[in-house]
Amino acid sequence: MNWRRAALVSIVVLTAACANTLATGDAPPPRLDQRIAAPSFSFAADTFAFPNLIGARHPNEPDIYAHYCFVLARGLRQFAQFGRFDPALPKLDRAGYVERVKRVADLSVWKPALPPDDRVVIPGYANLREFSHAEESAVKEGLGGPFWTWVHWTNWRVTLPVTGGHQEGVAREILADLRAGRLVQLLVTNWPKPELNHTIVVFESRSTENGIEFGVWDPNNPSEPGLMTFEQTARRFWATHLYDTEPGPIRAFRMYYSPLL
Repeated sequence: MNWRRAALVSIVVLTAACANTLATGDAPPPRLDQRIAAPSFSFAADTFAFPNLIGARHPNEPDIYAHYCFVLARGLRQFAQFGRFDPALPKLDRAGYVERVKRVADLSVWKPALPPDDRVVIPGYANLREFSHAEESAVKEGLGGPFWTWVHWTNWRVTLPVTGGHQEGVAREILADLRAGRLVQLLVTNWPKPELNHTIVVFESRSTENGIEFGVWDPNNPSEPGLMTFEQTARRFWATHLYDTEPGPIRAFRMYYSPLL
């Protein structure tokens, strides 16, 4: 979601704290594996079937599902960590599915994934893509509204410059999480250009001659993966193929990986 209004609200109500560099010291460049991927994640099966819409692209359409990008990105991770689908079980009515989605969405996304037997069971469907296609309105209601994601205290980071050391630290942490089998949610921005103040979820990486390519799921584009690149020499991220974004340098910050961040 290009939540321009929300970004402005966050800038007004939130104050700066600690968006300086991540400590990298004289550490070597991030270790590149040929390919790293969250092992249990499938773009075709484990993503939402419907998009978050960009409000500016639908100016005269009331009640559209716009400005929910953080809700969807967080929800994607919550289903990956806390949900389990069982197509053999009988389907529920709409209210039953709303209740199940709310149970998933109420779990703190920075906590470890639950073992299969402890997860919230979604009966009657094989995966998130199938479920969210057939029960779209129930899924949207269960995930809840976007207001608190708009005013999350870390959103002010889009206004600040960062160093190459900070961005290299983010790249290291993405790789470490992928190696551990975890999806990684990022806040990405090219502020002050009013184009990209958004969230994406990284699910794989590939080494290249000049750095690292990160395969990402974008809430605005359920049809295909996006691509973000980390340039090793310049120590910066690049919007290689992000939805509705011109290729160019961007800044990236991890999101929802601790109670405070």
